[in-house]
Amino acid sequence: MSFGHTVRVSITIPLLLAAAACVSQDNAPKAANAAPPAISPAPVQQSTAPTAPPVPTMSPTKTAKTPAAPAPPATKIITDLTVPRSGVGTATYRCGNGGMITIQNLGSSLRVVRPDGTTEEFAASPANQSSRYQEAATHDAIVIDGREALVMKRGSTPQTCKR
Repeated sequence: MSFGHTVRVSITIPLLLAAAACVSQDNAPKAANAAPPAISPAPVQQSTAPTAPPVPTMSPTKTAKTPAAPAPPATKIITDLTVPRSGVGTATYRCGNGGMITIQNLGSSLRVVRPDGTTEEFAASPANQSSRYQEAATHDAIVIDGREALVMKRGSTPQTCKR
């Protein structure tokens, strides 16, 4: 019993120490997050009163260096993956049976135009994504994967269509 306890403790303690070493103890940012948050600097108010030139405090034999201007704040790019893609994109796909379809990406839905001019609307299913779409009345579906579209119609074999 004592030997088993010693083994467990000898394995647990180094793991806890390693985990503690990974956690910041002073809330200082890690190297990957070292950039300050992007905020706009407050506008500098300028006085209308004339100012006197600064009096040099160094001896004339030493040259005074002016401090460099501070670097502008870093810009932080935030990507929100929950927002639908912007803009309407249109692509023509060639299907395995020799047919063609044109798909218009409307953001949260697709419009499919067949060669005979008929159209179908497919809503995103579920609503917060941009690769699976389903037509409500017929339950036909389209899955977009890169340059391929898998078209599934009720009572038919699924077809792969490529751009």
